[in-house]
Amino acid sequence: MKEKLYFLLSMIIFGAVGVFAKYIDLSSSKIALFLSLIGAVFLLFIFVFRKQKISWVIVRKNAFVLFIAGIALSGNWIFLFQAYKETTISNAALSYYFAPVLVIMFSPLVLKEKLSLKKVMCIIGALLGLFLILQNSTMESTGNHLLGIGYGLIAAGFYAVLTMANKFIRGMDGLTITLLQLGLSLLLLIPLVLFTEGFNFSSLTWRPIFVIFLLGILHGGIGFYMFFTGMKGLKAQSIAVLSYVDPLTSLMISAFIIREGMTVQQLIGAAFLLGSIWIGETGTSKLKMNEL
Repeated sequence: MKEKLYFLLSMIIFGAVGVFAKYIDLSSSKIALFLSLIGAVFLLFIFVFRKQKISWVIVRKNAFVLFIAGIALSGNWIFLFQAYKETTISNAALSYYFAPVLVIMFSPLVLKEKLSLKKVMCIIGALLGLFLILQNSTMESTGNHLLGIGYGLIAAGFYAVLTMANKFIRGMDGLTITLLQLGLSLLLLIPLVLFTEGFNFSSLTWRPIFVIFLLGILHGGIGFYMFFTGMKGLKAQSIAVLSYVDPLTSLMISAFIIREGMTVQQLIGAAFLLGSIWIGETGTSKLKMNEL
């Protein structure tokens, strides 16, 4: 029961990230940079407190995959946060949650997994759901909704790469993998921000600083810690089902807190998208990979 509560809370935290990212007056690259920094420091504290050690021999064996994962994590956050800035939280969350479909589509090529008829039907259903969401967005008169959904899909692509890359990592526990990937993401984002925007934060007031700090602790630190702690005591099917709390949290926040609203067509599209992925993931014995 404790593990289920931890995992459920982590999904709620992940689903609420759009509220923070949408209203921070910084570029997506800088938000991702701060998230990596604060999350890495927080998890490093937990790592030291638990007296864990890193085997650098194992790290060297996984170095290439970890590097790819670090790039994917950085790109994932940059485009996801930009999606939240361009469109509604619901549109960004739904387009981003297309990532499991991409994993299913490319797993036969990358992971050599068989693509069953059930999975093909789920892909078709998810594509139909995405089509309905896109159709509705072309009729919106305000905001760059199509652009935001496009950013969300690119973020989903990076997340799919991150998911598949993590399947190739061997001999490392979840906390160590996350700490190293956050550290690599930080090292990649520092030069990116330096050469594209610079480190000018003179316009920042205490409120966005507080929100960034809260985002880093909640999403980058506590959320991931609860995610990995809860995952250990849960079965794969429970993880797959409970993971839907993430996008559902985003939809509820969008509708009831931010008051962005959703049309009937969007709701039907969301049902097709999330329902297809749910059918595709339940009933399988394979563990859903890290949600980063």
